[in-house]
Amino acid sequence: MPTATPRAEFRASYLVESCTPIERTAEVIAGEQSSGTFLSLPGETDALKDRARARVTQIELLPPTQQPSLPSTHAERRAAGSAFHRGRVEIAFPVANVGANLPALLATLAGNLFELGEVTGLRLLDIDLPADYAARFPGPQFGLQGTLEKAGVSARPMIGSIIKPSIGLSAEQTAETVDALCAAGIDFIKDDELLVDPAYAPFEQRLRAVMPVLHRHADRLGRMPMYAINISGSIADMRRRHDAVVALGGTCVMVNVNGVGFAGVEHLRSYSELPIHAHRNGWGALTRHPALGFDFVAYQKLWRLAGVDQLHVNGLRSKFWEPDDSVIRSARSCLASFAGLRPIMPVFSSGQWAGQAPAMYAALASTDLMHLAGGGIIGHPLGIAGGVASMREGWEAVVAGVTLEAYAHDHPALRAAIAKFGGDH
Repeated sequence: MPTATPRAEFRASYLVESCTPIERTAEVIAGEQSSGTFLSLPGETDALKDRARARVTQIELLPPTQQPSLPSTHAERRAAGSAFHRGRVEIAFPVANVGANLPALLATLAGNLFELGEVTGLRLLDIDLPADYAARFPGPQFGLQGTLEKAGVSARPMIGSIIKPSIGLSAEQTAETVDALCAAGIDFIKDDELLVDPAYAPFEQRLRAVMPVLHRHADRLGRMPMYAINISGSIADMRRRHDAVVALGGTCVMVNVNGVGFAGVEHLRSYSELPIHAHRNGWGALTRHPALGFDFVAYQKLWRLAGVDQLHVNGLRSKFWEPDDSVIRSARSCLASFAGLRPIMPVFSSGQWAGQAPAMYAALASTDLMHLAGGGIIGHPLGIAGGVASMREGWEAVVAGVTLEAYAHDHPALRAAIAKFGGDH
């Protein structure tokens, strides 16, 4: 008798909380996200199940809780006064169910399962794809190494800044800020996520004001400072803006990935000649509740499949809610191997200055990162030149194994940064 060919599968792991035993809930999830539904149907034959139904491959039970993490009328009807079961669950899905289709992959990994009545908590923790399946998606064109090469940076972090004020500068004022940053030797500049095509500084005007400045400094520096101009918009808008950046010699584009969506980013990647800088604004809505949404490990893999090259991970001791260990774990996940795809550049930002460099280097043991400071550079007491110098000096100190205070004795910019920003390191 011929033996059935093993089907190709990809896997996903979840944190699950439910009013029913985890073993049962896991089977419900596997069925709901593949060939099954809430009751048996004549069409779901054994042959169809073998071909198309997801299967539960691993369950790790966790201590139950007495209170549900999320409300569910369904659970209230069935489990009044009962404990709520918790566990980590791994499920294998047939590749043939999805193919190389990111919206379909997302629907499979994180579709209606969040709405299941039995579920009072559910979080996508991680995904794992076979390399031959992952290769069918766009993936990063440049990734970490390509970004460094295009920026002319090696053996150190990329030091960058954000155009500040975020909103309100004219095209000419934006160019003046870019000029000052480039004069200070900056590696990378980006638009704020709020800035795309406002009436007071239309995209085309900003681009045409900024590009001559970048080219002038490129001639002086021997490298082009990388400017990630925000091209977010409709499919047509992004194509037009990307092409305008290329025509004028730009070296990077930025998109607000949660607003543009997977299909939009994948379409951009299909023609892009430049690294794609991915801003994750809105990410908190997907991750802040520990029993709901996405872990960054899974999130960055999905965007890596779509083709981004650089992705924000937040910053240490930042202005946002996220703890430092979570930020470092996110950065490590960007640098980790995944299904044969290029590692992507982790971008540290939000309330950053030179004082975070020691903790970042100690945790990562690597300079493969981008360190962005807005106010930490533009608000430096010695001006923009002092701000950029202080960031470089902070990293020079930690790589050399010298404390910031000791290095600051002979480096006025770092000394002024420590005095201004509190020495919290």
